[in-house]
Amino acid sequence: MTGFDESEAFEAALPLSRRAMAARPAPYLDDLNPAQRAAVDALDGPVLMLAGAGTGKTKALTARIAHLLTTGRARPNEILAVTFTNKAAREMKDRVGRLLGEAVEGMPWMGTFHSISVKILRRHAELVGLKSNFTILDTDDQIRLMKQLIVAANIDEKRWPARMLAGLIDGWKNRALTPQKVPNSEAAAFNHRGTELYEQYQERLKTLNAVDFGDLLLHVLTIFQTHPDVLAQYQRWFRYILVDEYQDTNVAQYLWLRLLAQAHHNICCVGDDDQSIYGWRGAEVGNILRFEKDFPGATVIRLEQNYRSTPHILAAASGVIAANAGRLGKTLWTEVEDGHKVRLIGHWDGEEEARWIGEEVERLQKGTRDFRRMSLNDMAILVRASHQMRAFEDRFLTIGLPYRVIGGPRFYERLEVRDAMAYFRLAVSPDDDLAFERVVNTPKRGLGDKAQQTIQVIARQNGVTLAEAARILLAEGGISGKGAGQLRAFLDGIERWHQATLRPGQSHIELAETILEESGYTEMWQQDKTPEAPGRLENLKSLIEGLEEFDNLQGFLEHVSLIMDNDSEDAVEKVSIMTLHAAKGLEFPAVFLPGWEDGLFPSQRSMDESGLKGLEEERRLAYVGITRAEELCTISFAANRRVYGQWQSALPSRFIDELPGEHVEVLTPPGLYGGGFGAAGMAAGFGGGSTIEQKAAKADVYNSPGWKRMQARGAERPMAQPQEARNMVIDATAVSSFVLDDRVFHQKFGYGTVVGIEGDKLDVAFDKAGVKKIVARFVVGAAQADDVPF
Repeated sequence: MTGFDESEAFEAALPLSRRAMAARPAPYLDDLNPAQRAAVDALDGPVLMLAGAGTGKTKALTARIAHLLTTGRARPNEILAVTFTNKAAREMKDRVGRLLGEAVEGMPWMGTFHSISVKILRRHAELVGLKSNFTILDTDDQIRLMKQLIVAANIDEKRWPARMLAGLIDGWKNRALTPQKVPNSEAAAFNHRGTELYEQYQERLKTLNAVDFGDLLLHVLTIFQTHPDVLAQYQRWFRYILVDEYQDTNVAQYLWLRLLAQAHHNICCVGDDDQSIYGWRGAEVGNILRFEKDFPGATVIRLEQNYRSTPHILAAASGVIAANAGRLGKTLWTEVEDGHKVRLIGHWDGEEEARWIGEEVERLQKGTRDFRRMSLNDMAILVRASHQMRAFEDRFLTIGLPYRVIGGPRFYERLEVRDAMAYFRLAVSPDDDLAFERVVNTPKRGLGDKAQQTIQVIARQNGVTLAEAARILLAEGGISGKGAGQLRAFLDGIERWHQATLRPGQSHIELAETILEESGYTEMWQQDKTPEAPGRLENLKSLIEGLEEFDNLQGFLEHVSLIMDNDSEDAVEKVSIMTLHAAKGLEFPAVFLPGWEDGLFPSQRSMDESGLKGLEEERRLAYVGITRAEELCTISFAANRRVYGQWQSALPSRFIDELPGEHVEVLTPPGLYGGGFGAAGMAAGFGGGSTIEQKAAKADVYNSPGWKRMQARGAERPMAQPQEARNMVIDATAVSSFVLDDRVFHQKFGYGTVVGIEGDKLDVAFDKAGVKKIVARFVVGAAQADDVPF
């Protein structure tokens, strides 16, 4: 008795016309590997295509669509193919057309979640109280509307900004929460008025016959959940559902897909749980992790053959991501030759790191005995946070190395940096009208458009600068009240800062900090509750650090003007600089991953806000970074970072310890110390027992270039450590020699009491500096303090 063949039975049941279509040749199947072919052949029922980095998921996904059309399983209008970007949707459609050798027409349901939801919502708008010609608000219109609601509710918009409310409501919509469904535990959000304002906002949108982007999915979900007949109609229409980047779906998108797939379960989701890095914008990695539970009997196909990277790079990435508990698991492999090991290098400080990478880029551009010649376009620097870009931009501009910033403006073109530079320009030259115009009402000083236009008119009439015109306006009583007082304080500040620039011995770094504080600019961003604010503050810190290399503010401003003016925009080849998030989906022959230090990467803020979940997302980000490299991957960290003019020691990222030693080559730059204080000297266990410290050349810390530079700048000598402490290996599982309530001494913070212990990291409540997290080796028992040499 022969076995029942579902495929043959299906084909026999097809009309002759469709059977003829199914008999057509399918050349698009010829160059698929076995796993990709299996994913294409499994057309019916739920399928999870677990596709590792560089394994050809797009190729398999488009071949699957072509196969559905070629075999007659579905007509073009019966396939729902969902992506996250319009670009990905266009690429998918183009690829399918090339595979079939003809233009693909009549596929109206291929696009992003939002574009498809718009089509559905326009058909059924009346079911949620809208007209079919509704308007989709952009972000500016949203903010303007929310400001009106906040003012009407007598809420202080400075303390509770509209952008904060927008982020809150967007988060609720991403989780498919209408005002009535917001949990009680979140009722206290936004000064205890969040849900109330959310409800008012939704009512106002209906009155305006408008929606925001979050509503596009939320309204469609509401229609599907409250009108079963409409849902059933779309379930019949969409015979096959395909989803790209499933690991990036939020709750609303997840529910949207589940409802549509309930009837036939013909859903194929493509994604990689190890590349879920958008939790901060609502993505839920749990969606892909529970796919088999949501769709019992699902077929899971792992695409593990990598076509991008070398075995060493894949092994390094796999070693890091293996430490994550919440993952489905897969083993990437490649037929490519071994190539170069992942390179790891520690630097004295961030400045040396940027200089070394700049030199290495130039070396690769020329080609060496070890590495082939590479174009600048072949190289990328991937950072965890945008403020890290400044050091590389400064270095590249100085040596004339063309670069591009992907996913955002260049450092000196960022809003907060341009504002700060305008303040510095006014301090150097109070007659700088362009700088005055930029910041006279930033932060808000109660000067409306009319007052600012009046200042312009007076300046033209009297042939004076804007600053002088403002003084004339105040003297004539042309402006009064709060605005007059704040304008006068601003003008007095300009004069005070200018005089400080002329004062011998005045520290321009301290002056820059003072300007940003006294102007209220730093406080403006400290009070800002939007997600962008912390990044802007970090960029301001980085800007202050950049002043260190110059003798005064004027020299710094001239340097920036000259290098920006001389930047070669027409250069054909450029090094790419971007954040790790912006790098997703891209690949480069050579990748540099700087700043692998605990607190920076993994991000301390991410871990503080999300705990273990945040740490695992940071580790997935490390995996994404490593797998962007095709041939050469270089990871680096610095022992010291300057933050607001103060040197801070840094620990190597915990992810470095998770790299498999046999796939990593430790490089030692000239002058790198082995047993001194700082990150490199304290590196954690690496490669099965060997430490970075043991592999690095043993050099006296006080003879290193970085230490000599610090001495020249007047930096304090670090607190000496006992020899046994110098040789300690940092280990999160280590047992500290201190116990709770021990009295300890730190050179910078003074005396304190141990209030918490985690491995060899201590939480110390210092008598005068508050609670700090300190590595145990940086403190001594209070009784030993007198024996410590300074």
